[in-house]
Amino acid sequence: MLIGEVARRSGVSSRMLRHYESLGLVRPSGRTGSGYREYSGDDIRRIFHIESLRSLGLSLREIGRALDDPAFTPAELVGDLVLRTRERIAAETELLTRLHRIDAADPAGWEDVLQVVALLQALGSPNADARQRAALASADDVPLPVEALVEAVLSETDTNVAGALRWALARSDDGGPALLARGLDSPMAAVRDRAVRSLAELSGAEAAAALHEALAHADPAVRGHAALALGARGEPDAIPTLIDMIVAGRNDTEAADALSVLAADPATENRIATGLVDRLAHDTTEAPARARLTQALASVPGTKATRALVALSHDDDRAVAVTATYLLGLRDAQ
Repeated sequence: MLIGEVARRSGVSSRMLRHYESLGLVRPSGRTGSGYREYSGDDIRRIFHIESLRSLGLSLREIGRALDDPAFTPAELVGDLVLRTRERIAAETELLTRLHRIDAADPAGWEDVLQVVALLQALGSPNADARQRAALASADDVPLPVEALVEAVLSETDTNVAGALRWALARSDDGGPALLARGLDSPMAAVRDRAVRSLAELSGAEAAAALHEALAHADPAVRGHAALALGARGEPDAIPTLIDMIVAGRNDTEAADALSVLAADPATENRIATGLVDRLAHDTTEAPARARLTQALASVPGTKATRALVALSHDDDRAVAVTATYLLGLRDAQ
Protein backbone atom coordinates (compact mmCIF):
# COMPACT_ATOMS: atom_id res chain seq x y z
CA MET A 1 0.00 0.00 0.00
CA LEU A 2 1.44 3.38 -0.98
CA ILE A 3 1.86 6.25 1.42
CA GLY A 4 -1.12 8.21 0.10
CA GLU A 5 -3.48 5.27 0.61
CA VAL A 6 -2.04 4.63 4.08
CA ALA A 7 -2.58 8.28 5.01
CA ARG A 8 -6.19 8.14 3.79
CA ARG A 9 -7.04 4.95 5.66
CA SER A 10 -5.18 5.69 8.88
CA GLY A 11 -5.91 9.41 9.18
CA VAL A 12 -2.19 10.06 9.63
CA SER A 13 -0.88 12.64 7.16
CA SER A 14 1.82 11.73 4.67
CA ARG A 15 4.04 14.34 6.27
CA MET A 16 3.64 12.71 9.71
CA LEU A 17 4.30 9.27 8.24
CA ARG A 18 7.57 10.57 6.79
CA HIS A 19 8.39 12.05 10.21
CA TYR A 20 7.77 8.66 11.85
CA GLU A 21 10.08 7.10 9.30
CA SER A 22 12.82 9.67 9.98
CA LEU A 23 12.64 8.76 13.69
CA GLY A 24 12.74 5.04 12.95
CA LEU A 25 9.26 4.44 14.32
CA VAL A 26 7.91 3.05 11.04
CA ARG A 27 9.98 1.54 8.26
CA PRO A 28 8.05 0.72 5.07
CA SER A 29 8.67 -2.90 4.21
CA GLY A 30 9.44 -2.20 0.60
CA ARG A 31 9.60 0.09 -2.38
CA THR A 32 7.84 -0.05 -5.68
CA GLY A 33 9.73 -0.24 -8.94
CA SER A 34 9.39 3.53 -9.14
CA GLY A 35 10.91 3.95 -5.67
CA TYR A 36 7.70 4.78 -3.80
CA ARG A 37 7.27 3.65 -0.19
CA GLU A 38 5.17 0.53 0.12
CA TYR A 39 3.61 -0.41 3.47
CA SER A 40 2.72 -3.93 4.49
CA GLY A 41 -0.12 -5.00 6.75
CA ASP A 42 2.31 -5.18 9.71
CA ASP A 43 3.52 -1.65 8.94
CA ILE A 44 -0.05 -0.34 9.03
CA ARG A 45 -0.77 -2.17 12.30
CA ARG A 46 2.34 -0.52 13.77
CA ILE A 47 1.07 2.90 12.66
CA PHE A 48 -2.21 2.25 14.47
CA HIS A 49 -0.26 1.15 17.55
CA ILE A 50 1.73 4.39 17.44
CA GLU A 51 -1.44 6.47 17.21
CA SER A 52 -3.04 4.55 20.07
CA LEU A 53 -0.07 5.17 22.32
CA ARG A 54 0.05 8.83 21.29
CA SER A 55 -3.58 9.15 22.42
CA LEU A 56 -2.43 8.13 25.91
CA GLY A 57 0.01 11.02 26.02
CA LEU A 58 3.24 9.12 25.35
CA SER A 59 6.04 10.94 23.58
CA LEU A 60 7.34 9.54 20.32
CA ARG A 61 10.53 8.47 22.11
CA GLU A 62 8.49 6.58 24.72
CA ILE A 63 6.42 5.00 21.96
CA GLY A 64 9.55 3.77 20.17
CA ARG A 65 10.83 2.21 23.38
CA ALA A 66 7.46 0.61 24.13
CA LEU A 67 7.26 -0.98 20.69
CA ASP A 68 10.89 -2.03 20.19
CA ASP A 69 12.22 -2.98 23.63
CA PRO A 70 11.29 -6.62 24.43
CA ALA A 71 12.10 -6.05 28.10
CA PHE A 72 9.80 -3.04 28.35
CA THR A 73 6.98 -3.28 30.89
CA PRO A 74 4.17 -0.75 30.74
CA ALA A 75 3.41 -0.51 34.47
CA GLU A 76 6.01 2.14 35.32
CA LEU A 77 5.29 4.23 32.25
CA VAL A 78 1.52 4.07 32.74
CA GLY A 79 1.95 5.11 36.37
CA ASP A 80 4.03 8.07 35.25
CA LEU A 81 1.38 8.96 32.68
CA VAL A 82 -1.28 8.92 35.38
CA LEU A 83 0.79 11.28 37.54
CA ARG A 84 1.52 13.65 34.64
CA THR A 85 -2.12 13.67 33.62
CA ARG A 86 -3.26 14.50 37.12
CA GLU A 87 -0.73 17.33 37.30
CA ARG A 88 -1.91 18.65 33.95
CA ILE A 89 -5.57 18.46 34.99
CA ALA A 90 -4.77 20.27 38.24
CA ALA A 91 -2.96 23.01 36.36
CA GLU A 92 -5.77 23.35 33.84
CA THR A 93 -8.37 23.41 36.63
CA GLU A 94 -6.43 26.12 38.43
CA LEU A 95 -6.24 28.14 35.23
CA LEU A 96 -9.97 27.67 34.60
CA THR A 97 -10.78 28.79 38.15
CA ARG A 98 -8.61 31.88 37.72
CA LEU A 99 -10.29 32.72 34.41
CA HIS A 100 -13.74 32.33 35.97
CA ARG A 101 -12.74 34.67 38.78
CA ILE A 102 -11.38 37.27 36.40
CA ASP A 103 -14.62 37.04 34.44
CA ALA A 104 -16.65 37.40 37.65
CA ALA A 105 -14.81 40.65 38.44
CA ASP A 106 -16.30 42.05 35.21
CA PRO A 107 -13.13 43.93 34.20
CA ALA A 108 -13.66 46.99 32.02
CA GLY A 109 -10.26 46.70 30.33
CA TRP A 110 -6.88 45.03 30.38
CA GLU A 111 -5.72 47.19 33.27
CA ASP A 112 -8.54 45.79 35.38
CA VAL A 113 -7.64 42.25 34.29
CA LEU A 114 -4.03 42.76 35.31
CA GLN A 115 -5.11 44.22 38.65
CA VAL A 116 -7.33 41.21 39.41
CA VAL A 117 -4.54 38.81 38.41
CA ALA A 118 -2.10 40.64 40.70
CA LEU A 119 -4.55 40.51 43.62
CA LEU A 120 -5.24 36.81 43.09
CA GLN A 121 -1.52 36.08 43.01
CA ALA A 122 -1.01 38.13 46.18
CA LEU A 123 -3.78 36.19 47.95
CA GLY A 124 -1.82 33.01 47.28
CA SER A 125 1.48 34.50 48.44
CA PRO A 126 3.37 32.77 51.28
CA ASN A 127 3.93 36.26 52.73
CA ALA A 128 1.22 37.25 55.22
CA ASP A 129 1.72 40.98 54.61
CA ALA A 130 1.16 40.50 50.89
CA ARG A 131 -2.04 38.55 51.54
CA GLN A 132 -3.28 41.23 53.93
CA ARG A 133 -2.56 44.04 51.45
CA ALA A 134 -4.44 42.11 48.76
CA ALA A 135 -7.46 41.71 51.05
CA LEU A 136 -7.50 45.41 51.90
CA ALA A 137 -6.96 46.44 48.28
CA SER A 138 -9.87 44.29 47.11
CA ALA A 139 -12.28 47.02 48.20
CA ASP A 140 -10.99 49.29 45.43
CA ASP A 141 -12.55 49.86 42.02
CA VAL A 142 -11.94 46.27 40.87
CA PRO A 143 -12.91 44.05 43.82
CA LEU A 144 -11.90 40.43 44.09
CA PRO A 145 -14.62 37.88 43.26
CA VAL A 146 -16.42 36.61 46.33
CA GLU A 147 -15.37 33.01 45.53
CA ALA A 148 -11.71 33.98 45.84
CA LEU A 149 -12.30 35.78 49.14
CA VAL A 150 -14.21 32.84 50.62
CA GLU A 151 -11.55 30.34 49.55
CA ALA A 152 -8.88 32.58 51.07
CA VAL A 153 -10.69 33.16 54.36
CA LEU A 154 -11.36 29.44 54.83
CA SER A 155 -7.68 28.59 54.41
CA GLU A 156 -6.09 31.57 56.18
CA THR A 157 -4.18 30.81 59.40
CA ASP A 158 -2.81 34.29 60.17
CA THR A 159 -5.15 36.19 62.52
CA ASN A 160 -4.52 39.63 61.04
CA VAL A 161 -4.91 38.45 57.46
CA ALA A 162 -8.09 36.54 58.36
CA GLY A 163 -9.56 39.71 59.85
CA ALA A 164 -8.77 41.69 56.70
CA LEU A 165 -10.31 38.97 54.54
CA ARG A 166 -13.50 38.91 56.60
CA TRP A 167 -13.68 42.70 56.32
CA ALA A 168 -13.31 42.48 52.55
CA LEU A 169 -15.89 39.71 52.39
CA ALA A 170 -18.38 41.79 54.36
CA ARG A 171 -18.01 44.54 51.76
CA SER A 172 -18.33 42.23 48.77
CA ASP A 173 -21.39 41.40 46.71
CA ASP A 174 -23.98 38.81 47.72
CA GLY A 175 -23.11 35.13 47.58
CA GLY A 176 -20.61 34.99 50.42
CA PRO A 177 -22.92 33.45 53.05
CA ALA A 178 -23.91 30.53 50.81
CA LEU A 179 -20.27 29.78 49.98
CA LEU A 180 -19.24 30.06 53.63
CA ALA A 181 -22.07 27.75 54.65
CA ARG A 182 -20.49 25.03 52.50
CA GLY A 183 -17.38 25.37 54.64
CA LEU A 184 -19.42 24.24 57.64
CA ASP A 185 -19.51 20.76 56.07
CA SER A 186 -15.73 20.53 55.81
CA PRO A 187 -14.13 17.48 57.47
CA MET A 188 -11.54 19.85 58.95
CA ALA A 189 -12.49 21.51 62.24
CA ALA A 190 -10.32 24.56 61.51
CA VAL A 191 -12.17 25.23 58.24
CA ARG A 192 -15.55 24.88 59.96
CA ASP A 193 -14.40 27.31 62.64
CA ARG A 194 -13.30 29.89 60.05
CA ALA A 195 -16.56 29.50 58.16
CA VAL A 196 -18.83 30.11 61.14
CA ARG A 197 -16.69 33.00 62.43
CA SER A 198 -16.89 34.64 59.02
CA LEU A 199 -20.65 34.14 58.86
CA ALA A 200 -20.92 35.78 62.28
CA GLU A 201 -19.38 38.96 60.87
CA LEU A 202 -21.74 39.19 57.91
CA SER A 203 -25.03 41.04 58.09
CA GLY A 204 -28.18 40.30 56.17
CA ALA A 205 -30.85 37.64 56.08
CA GLU A 206 -28.77 35.09 54.17
CA ALA A 207 -26.00 35.06 56.79
CA ALA A 208 -28.56 34.94 59.61
CA ALA A 209 -30.30 31.96 57.98
CA ALA A 210 -26.98 30.11 57.68
CA LEU A 211 -26.25 30.78 61.37
CA HIS A 212 -29.69 29.49 62.35
CA GLU A 213 -29.01 26.26 60.48
CA ALA A 214 -25.63 26.03 62.21
CA LEU A 215 -27.40 25.83 65.58
CA ALA A 216 -28.18 22.19 64.70
CA HIS A 217 -24.63 21.39 63.51
CA ALA A 218 -22.93 18.25 64.80
CA ASP A 219 -19.85 20.24 65.83
CA PRO A 220 -20.43 21.92 69.22
CA ALA A 221 -17.88 24.61 68.37
CA VAL A 222 -19.88 25.57 65.27
CA ARG A 223 -23.11 25.59 67.27
CA GLY A 224 -21.48 27.76 69.91
CA HIS A 225 -20.15 30.42 67.55
CA ALA A 226 -23.50 30.54 65.77
CA ALA A 227 -25.36 30.93 69.06
CA LEU A 228 -23.07 33.72 70.25
CA ALA A 229 -23.54 35.61 67.01
CA LEU A 230 -27.31 35.18 67.00
CA GLY A 231 -27.58 36.00 70.70
CA ALA A 232 -25.76 39.27 70.11
CA ARG A 233 -28.35 40.02 67.43
CA GLY A 234 -31.21 39.36 69.83
CA GLU A 235 -32.29 36.05 68.26
CA PRO A 236 -34.07 33.94 70.91
CA ASP A 237 -33.48 30.69 68.95
CA ALA A 238 -29.94 30.79 70.33
CA ILE A 239 -31.08 30.40 73.96
CA PRO A 240 -30.95 26.55 74.24
CA THR A 241 -27.46 26.39 72.73
CA LEU A 242 -26.20 29.22 74.94
CA ILE A 243 -27.45 27.37 78.03
CA ASP A 244 -25.78 24.17 76.79
CA MET A 245 -22.52 26.12 76.51
CA ILE A 246 -22.79 27.27 80.13
CA VAL A 247 -23.41 23.71 81.29
CA ALA A 248 -20.47 22.41 79.26
CA GLY A 249 -18.18 25.22 80.38
CA ARG A 250 -17.40 26.08 76.75
CA ASN A 251 -17.18 29.85 76.25
CA ASP A 252 -19.59 30.03 79.18
CA THR A 253 -18.78 33.65 80.04
CA GLU A 254 -19.54 34.79 76.49
CA ALA A 255 -22.69 32.65 76.49
CA ALA A 256 -23.88 34.24 79.74
CA ASP A 257 -23.23 37.70 78.27
CA ALA A 258 -25.29 36.79 75.20
CA LEU A 259 -28.13 35.61 77.44
CA SER A 260 -28.03 38.92 79.31
CA VAL A 261 -28.50 40.73 76.00
CA LEU A 262 -31.46 38.53 75.17
CA ALA A 263 -32.91 38.88 78.67
CA ALA A 264 -33.24 42.63 78.16
CA ASP A 265 -36.30 41.79 76.07
CA PRO A 266 -39.27 41.09 78.37
CA ALA A 267 -40.53 38.58 75.80
CA THR A 268 -37.53 36.32 76.37
CA GLU A 269 -36.48 36.90 79.98
CA ASN A 270 -38.91 34.29 81.33
CA ARG A 271 -37.84 31.77 78.70
CA ILE A 272 -34.19 32.23 79.67
CA ALA A 273 -34.93 31.95 83.39
CA THR A 274 -36.99 28.80 82.80
CA GLY A 275 -34.21 27.25 80.76
CA LEU A 276 -31.59 27.96 83.41
CA VAL A 277 -33.78 26.70 86.25
CA ASP A 278 -34.67 23.51 84.37
CA ARG A 279 -31.01 22.70 83.84
CA LEU A 280 -30.25 23.43 87.49
CA ALA A 281 -32.90 20.92 88.48
CA HIS A 282 -31.52 18.25 86.16
CA ASP A 283 -30.21 15.27 88.09
CA THR A 284 -27.14 14.84 85.90
CA THR A 285 -26.00 18.46 86.04
CA GLU A 286 -22.66 18.47 87.86
CA ALA A 287 -21.67 20.89 90.60
CA PRO A 288 -19.40 23.19 88.51
CA ALA A 289 -22.14 23.49 85.89
CA ARG A 290 -24.74 24.33 88.55
CA ALA A 291 -22.48 27.10 89.81
CA ARG A 292 -22.17 28.55 86.30
CA LEU A 293 -25.93 28.33 85.75
CA THR A 294 -26.53 30.13 89.04
CA GLN A 295 -24.11 32.87 88.04
CA ALA A 296 -25.91 33.23 84.70
CA LEU A 297 -29.15 34.05 86.54
CA ALA A 298 -27.53 37.29 87.71
CA SER A 299 -28.20 38.99 84.38
CA VAL A 300 -31.79 37.78 84.05
CA PRO A 301 -34.39 40.20 85.40
CA GLY A 302 -37.86 39.23 86.54
CA THR A 303 -39.50 37.39 89.39
CA LYS A 304 -38.81 33.88 88.10
CA ALA A 305 -35.07 34.41 88.23
CA THR A 306 -35.35 36.03 91.67
CA ARG A 307 -37.40 33.15 93.07
CA ALA A 308 -34.85 30.71 91.63
CA LEU A 309 -32.02 32.55 93.39
CA VAL A 310 -33.91 32.54 96.68
CA ALA A 311 -34.33 28.77 96.44
CA LEU A 312 -30.70 28.31 95.46
CA SER A 313 -29.50 30.35 98.44
CA HIS A 314 -30.48 27.30 100.52
CA ASP A 315 -28.93 24.77 98.12
CA ASP A 316 -27.00 21.81 99.54
CA ASP A 317 -24.04 22.82 97.38
CA ARG A 318 -22.36 25.54 99.41
CA ALA A 319 -20.77 27.16 96.34
CA VAL A 320 -24.18 27.48 94.69
CA ALA A 321 -25.80 28.77 97.91
CA VAL A 322 -23.09 31.40 98.46
CA THR A 323 -23.28 32.56 94.84
CA ALA A 324 -27.09 32.81 94.95
CA THR A 325 -27.01 34.74 98.24
CA TYR A 326 -24.46 37.17 96.85
CA LEU A 327 -26.50 37.73 93.69
CA LEU A 328 -29.65 38.34 95.72
CA GLY A 329 -27.76 40.98 97.68
CA LEU A 330 -26.83 42.71 94.46
CA ARG A 331 -30.46 42.66 93.36
CA ASP A 332 -31.62 44.17 96.61
CA ALA A 333 -29.05 46.93 96.28
CA GLN A 334 -30.30 47.92 92.84
